[in-house]
Amino acid sequence: MQLAITTALDYAVSEPVDILLQLEVAMIPEQSVVHAHIELPPADHFARVPAQSGIGERIWLRTGFPLELRYEAVVQINRTIADIVNLPAVLPHLLPGETVDYMMPSRYCSSDTFGDIVQSEFGGLEGGARVTAIRDYIAARLTYKSGSSDAFTTAMDTFKSRKGVCRDYAHLMIAMVRASGIPARFASVYGLGVEPEDFHAVAEVFLDGAWHMVDATDMTTPDRIAKIGVGRDAADVSFLTGYGKIEMLSQNIEVRSIKV
Repeated sequence: MQLAITTALDYAVSEPVDILLQLEVAMIPEQSVVHAHIELPPADHFARVPAQSGIGERIWLRTGFPLELRYEAVVQINRTIADIVNLPAVLPHLLPGETVDYMMPSRYCSSDTFGDIVQSEFGGLEGGARVTAIRDYIAARLTYKSGSSDAFTTAMDTFKSRKGVCRDYAHLMIAMVRASGIPARFASVYGLGVEPEDFHAVAEVFLDGAWHMVDATDMTTPDRIAKIGVGRDAADVSFLTGYGKIEMLSQNIEVRSIKV
């Protein structure tokens, strides 16, 4: 499948400010970037730097001009889709080094507080069967509600309130999977079928020696997702971080399929 992506951001800038961006589709084997173009304001400094785990790039920008940004891309999705329910977990002592960070508690995913909960709810399940049960549990328990969380909402907050947006679903999924002894990470993505259209978030879990996407919101599927980047949680893959005064005026995301 090919996806056409258009992102338009308009932010007011009143004085020179440093801005860190991560919103371009990553160039990785599971997806091929057929075409991409980004328009940015004049800048005193522009630099591309590697993103978390070497997936995608970040852009450093220093500018005193309004941030009027437009990004367009066409992406071919080549991802192999597996039915994770029957996939085994990798024993912790056999995990590759690059997965170990994704076993640890992080700012939004306090997996160390979920041990008793996951044992009580999913104690008889292992590997992909447990991950599948966690996804189904979250999808059934939570209500998707825009504006129900903020930049301080943690996985435990979401577990207690039973509502949130895509990042909250992903954080809760990640925390529960990590508490089960399985590496899990946050993926910032563009997803076909996401409503309302916006940057989307899913979890990735490490089973049977590979990473697999899981969307607990059930809005989209791995074959309809273009990955931007990954991290321990949302703090690692913010699409925009301003180190100074910056104000959002408008933000529009569009993802559509292309027949080939």
